[in-house]
Parts: sequence; C-alpha cells; structure tokens
Amino acid sequence: MEKKEAVSLREAFSHLSWQLLMVTENAAIAAARSAGKGDKHLADKAAVDAMRDTLDKMSGFSTNIKIGEGERDDAPMLFIGEQLGRGNIAIDIAVDPLENTNATADLKPGAVCVLAASSRGGLIQASDTYLDKLCVGREAAPLVDIRLAPEENIRRIAEALHRKDYGEITVTILDRPRNAELIQRVRSTGARVNLIADGDLMPCIFTCFKGAGVHAVMGIGAAPEGVISAAAIKLLGGGMQAVFKPKDDADRRRLTAMGIQLDQVYTAETLAPGENLIFCATAVTPILTTTKAVLEGVSFFPGGAKTHSLVVSNTFMNFVPTTHVLDSTRFSQEKSEFRLW
Repeated sequence: MEKKEAVSLREAFSHLSWQLLMVTENAAIAAARSAGKGDKHLADKAAVDAMRDTLDKMSGFSTNIKIGEGERDDAPMLFIGEQLGRGNIAIDIAVDPLENTNATADLKPGAVCVLAASSRGGLIQASDTYLDKLCVGREAAPLVDIRLAPEENIRRIAEALHRKDYGEITVTILDRPRNAELIQRVRSTGARVNLIADGDLMPCIFTCFKGAGVHAVMGIGAAPEGVISAAAIKLLGGGMQAVFKPKDDADRRRLTAMGIQLDQVYTAETLAPGENLIFCATAVTPILTTTKAVLEGVSFFPGGAKTHSLVVSNTFMNFVPTTHVLDSTRFSQEKSEFRLW
C-alpha cells in the first residue's frame, strides 16, 4: 500500500470509530428494551436488527461480515459474507450483536453488544466453532504457553506479576463440562477460579487492565468471540494464544476449507492481523469483574437512554458514557436533564 493511501486509511478509521460506536450503542438500546422478558431470542433479534440497520447506513464504508454470530443458538444473525453499506472504503467486521443472551433475558449482569473491525483482510475467518483460549496481560504475555500444563502457566503468571501467593491470582473460566478438568487443576494450584455461566469475551479483554481482578482467562469457549477479543487484546498490548477445537468432522472440514490450521497455536496477531483495528462494546446490563463494574448497563429516562461503552483503536482508548435523546418531544415535556439516574 502506498504511504499516502495508508495515511488516508488511518484517517478514515479515526472517523469510523465513532460510527461503529453508534452501531453497538443502537444495538444495546434495542436489546435493553427486550431485556428481562425471559426471551433471549427476542433480545437477540432486536440487537441484530438495530446493528444491521446502523451498519447499512454508515457513511463512506461498505461492510463485509467476516465473522457472524447466532448459528449456535438458532437465533437471527448477521451471517458470514453478508454485505452492508455502499461506501468506497471496504471494511471487515467480526460481530456478536448480543453476547450473553441468557443474561439479557433474565436482566442479569454480563450482556454486551460488541464488534471488531479492520481494513479488508485484517480479521481471520472461522466458523461458529470452539476455541481453546489463554489470555493474559502484558506482563505475562511473553511467558505463558497454551501447550504447557495449566499448573505451569499459573506459576509463570504469578512470576510475571510478582505474586508469591497463588491465591492472589484469579483465573476466569467458562463453567462447562468440557472445562471441568481444567477448573480442578487450576484450583489445585491454590489460584482462585472465577466461574462464569456465559460470555468470556469481556473477561478476555479485562486481562489487559490492571486492577480489574482478571489475571487470566483459560479454557474452551466460542471462536467468534475469540476473534473479537483478539482484536482488542492486540490493540491493548496483552497476550492471547488459542487453538481451534472443531465440534465434529463436518466442522473440521469447514475450518480446513477456510484455511484454519487445526494444529497451530494462533495469537492475537494472527487472529487479527490487520494494521487498522477498532473494537467497540456497549453494555446492555452491567459488565462486572470480581472487583468492580467496568461498564454500566443501559438505563432509560423519559425521552432517552444512557449507555456506557468501551472503544479501542490504534490511536486511543476511551470509556464513553453517552446520553441519547430518543424522543425530543417527550424529553422536553418531561423536563429531562442530562444527569445520572
């Protein structure tokens, strides 16, 4: 790519960040209206429809859905290969319109609308399969190796963080039968295990934040969320290693046809190889760690809503609280103010 073209693309991506923020914000508001009704598909469809509509209306960009979500839950989806928008600048998107649909249905913490974007070719393509993940922060990234025993990786994480007591190390793992042995082995070291029912995407990213109380994420989770996590981890300077775990022979053949090497250890850099990357996440319900609420969920007030998002690009990272006026007439009549409720 010519130098002038590269500079122009970087400038375009700085504007794209805020358009993509609107995508996750609109999806989160739509999902939040359906939250707590006991129907995860209703909330998922609301998020998908809002996300698709906003992506299609973005100015200057045409979007290729490189990784979509929803097949696993038989839910509506932004499907792989779907084309949206008619702009001159082509981008790839890895998207999870609503991560943690179960939490949304029951109005529990942990639901988020999230995506990662790159210039064309900057995100790996993979099916809705499984991924064995090891995510850590910057300090431990050079030391860990997913091919080693979990006990050895715990030792290396503790060494990197200067922790003599393994009880000060917290590892987040999805509570699934496939991770049962891993959970037992991590606990045997004395490290703490934060078992989560769903949604390992944001915990993977929080390994990059000091003070978030997430020192590592281990275990087998979903591949689409893994690629989205990889983009953010790469931008934030953390470490991620992953191995694809096909569900069955048909899935194995599909992955192979996509160019996935099943015996290869992938990293954040190989899962998200693009030079220009953007990550956006907007919470539907509060996003918690073991120590704090990192993002607040959507709250409604007469005529509007408040959202809280995380946006990361090559040039900045922002936590973004936004007040949305959704009905200007009602907003005025109710004398609503831009304040926390």
